[in-house]
Amino acid sequence: MNFKLNRETIPAAECIYDGIQEQGVELDYILPDYYPDIFRLVRCEIIPVITGYSVSSDRLNYELRCDIRILYCSEGGSLLQCVSQRQSFSKSVELGKSCETPEITLTPKTDHVNFRAVNKRRLDLRGAVSVKIHIAGDKNQEIISDAFGMNIQMKKMPVRFAAKKVYIDKTLQISEETELAAVQPNVINIISCRCSTAECEKKMISGKLLAKGDVNVNLLYSCEKEGEGAIEPVSFTLPYSQIIDIDDIDDSFECSVVPEVICCDITPSAGKNGENRVLRCEIELRLQCRAVKTASVMLGTDAYSTVYPCEVSASEVRVEQLPLIYSEGFRSNAAIAEGENVPQTIYAMWCTPKNINTRIAEDGCSVIISGMLTYSMAAKDMGGMIVMPDKDEAFEETINLGDDIDGCSVSAEITVREVSYNISPEGALTAKADISARISVFSCSSVKALTDIAVDDSEKKQRDGDYAIKLYYGVPNEEVWDIAKRYSTGVNAIMEENELPGEKLENGGMLLIPIVT
Repeated sequence: MNFKLNRETIPAAECIYDGIQEQGVELDYILPDYYPDIFRLVRCEIIPVITGYSVSSDRLNYELRCDIRILYCSEGGSLLQCVSQRQSFSKSVELGKSCETPEITLTPKTDHVNFRAVNKRRLDLRGAVSVKIHIAGDKNQEIISDAFGMNIQMKKMPVRFAAKKVYIDKTLQISEETELAAVQPNVINIISCRCSTAECEKKMISGKLLAKGDVNVNLLYSCEKEGEGAIEPVSFTLPYSQIIDIDDIDDSFECSVVPEVICCDITPSAGKNGENRVLRCEIELRLQCRAVKTASVMLGTDAYSTVYPCEVSASEVRVEQLPLIYSEGFRSNAAIAEGENVPQTIYAMWCTPKNINTRIAEDGCSVIISGMLTYSMAAKDMGGMIVMPDKDEAFEETINLGDDIDGCSVSAEITVREVSYNISPEGALTAKADISARISVFSCSSVKALTDIAVDDSEKKQRDGDYAIKLYYGVPNEEVWDIAKRYSTGVNAIMEENELPGEKLENGGMLLIPIVT
């Protein structure tokens, strides 16, 4: 008797590398002559960023840059001084195997930083940053999609998978000048610059991808108000638009563009009256483009013959599927200070999320997002000194998505939209952070797939008696497939004989099992 197997080759997602690489940061800095002496250190930041990366054979090479900013005040002066330095590191990782069209995710963060003034002219800094590295690739895996002959019964399920993927990074430069409002004082020093990007708009035009969006710039600079040093915040938005060439894509692809700020340099310059009232902005932006074309296949998960002994081979196949995206918002409250610790003046307050974890709640319809929010502010304390303290506040938020996501995996990207604060009549300083969460829900992508079916046609199965029908007592939610396989009969035969509405028993009870030969 003829026996035929239909086989398909599908790309299976494979983790090539998942790990963390650390890098120490050291700085021994002597102030130039035009800087005043150090009297009091105020703040120090190390901001790591990945400026470029590539994969060659089985090695990942990337460039790590650390932007260092140390703030201090001189003796007898409340004007904030800023020391800015940059350090770059060339890093590499042995992947253990080569891969084509890898998906690379590099996430840098600051682990710790310690700084001190060795003397009035010398600064010493010791810190460490780390880069979380995840690289995924594809491997082709052969599966069985159908089988014919020898009374074979096959359990199949439809699976959608990423049939073709394209990854492209596009770098663009944004150069703009922004003039201060008339009510804002002149710029003396740039204290800090925080840039963020909103979700990118995208559109396919004649086989090209058009990406549009905005870069939000939040700046702090030192100035003079009422004859003494102060800090002034300023915010503005810079638009961008970029056409990206991606070969061989069309409307059948689903595309995503994730913008990332690589560099943001703000320098003050003199306006018409000779005062520093113009901000020159040089921003380097990386657009991470991902285009995916999906396809579907019927994948065999189990098989048996109603007449002959049969053995099946199966393996776990990790099929990459596009995630469902949910955009949600929530608010987090924090107690910042009270009593004498409440500043005299608050110039600006901002919030930075870190150590974000996401998991599915027990109800199977909600996600729990937890982590840490670092509230920072630029302020003047009760003694008239400029301070920039941080306050860490743990948070946990449960978000109901309204869909059954049990058995899936989830991740979330957290963005702080706005921070507000309030000082109560009792003298307690509290803050509120309005947060956007972009939640990605990945359906269960690891499935059991048949890789081979062997039927022994040299002998038939031996039955325990000569009968055409048997009685069976089923239990609720039992699968008809399992019953049919146990008695070497057909699923359709059981469903027709018992007029079952689906392939799972709703209430259990007595069933008639027809024997198929």
